[in-house]
Amino acid sequence: MQKGASIVGMRKIRYILWPALALALALVLAGCGLGGIVHVPAATVDPYAGMVEVESGFGTKMWVERHDELDESAFLGWSRLKAVPEGYAVRMGVDVSEHQGEIDWARVRRDGVDFAILRAGYRGYGEAGTLVADPRFRENLAGARAAGLDVGVYFFSQAVTPEEAEEEAEFLLGLLDGVAPEALALPVFFDWEDIIHDTARTDGLDGETVTACAVAFARRIAAAGYTPGLYAYRYLAYFSYDLPALRDLPLWIGALGAESDFYYAHSFWQNAVAEGIDGISGAVDRDFWFVKLPEESEG
Repeated sequence: MQKGASIVGMRKIRYILWPALALALALVLAGCGLGGIVHVPAATVDPYAGMVEVESGFGTKMWVERHDELDESAFLGWSRLKAVPEGYAVRMGVDVSEHQGEIDWARVRRDGVDFAILRAGYRGYGEAGTLVADPRFRENLAGARAAGLDVGVYFFSQAVTPEEAEEEAEFLLGLLDGVAPEALALPVFFDWEDIIHDTARTDGLDGETVTACAVAFARRIAAAGYTPGLYAYRYLAYFSYDLPALRDLPLWIGALGAESDFYYAHSFWQNAVAEGIDGISGAVDRDFWFVKLPEESEG
């Protein structure tokens, strides 16, 4: 091909393309109605990235941080009317204190109750923070064990420092004097709670301190040979406790409702205030124990 012909050909193509491109651009601008200004939309940002939607316990849902290092509960959505997840067994129990009065543990056992978590004592929520033994603890401990129930204990904490939490653990160990660790099939639970009906010494305590209190309590209990555990209701677990820092503690979740809805794996579920359990007068907290079955060996 001759050089002159090539140049002419290129000019013809340019004269054809430029009007076409101008027309196409005009149509785009007219369609956008932007008066000649083109806006490129910003990248969409997911405000819930790294979060998970959970039940609040108040009939609504809420978004909370997702801890990837924690396992999701195998019992999400489970109820007594549904099949138990594969690899687990479920046992029913109660948790009691002096408020249940005298208990006929033999009748409780015959009514299908497998285990009991007993309050050993508590710290008062007033300024003095007095440590108090539950007056029915040793009676309940002896009665439940004699009736064949598996037993654990809890201490209601109002500690405001790790040192106070360790003091509570030491006080509890005194209440367990003569009770060997192997006599307790269930853990010794740290039960720190907000006081919502009155002013309390724990008002405004931050999550970092509450977590440090749980760690101090658990460390002292473990040093004495017992298995420490943690009790928490939904909001406290999601927003106060640093759950990854406490992941080695068996978790007992207070989440009243017909279905299990706490997102992370836990061993115990306090699900209802029940009436009509034989051997106990009046209402009592009902609990479920999610027992992980041993894996079957191959061959």
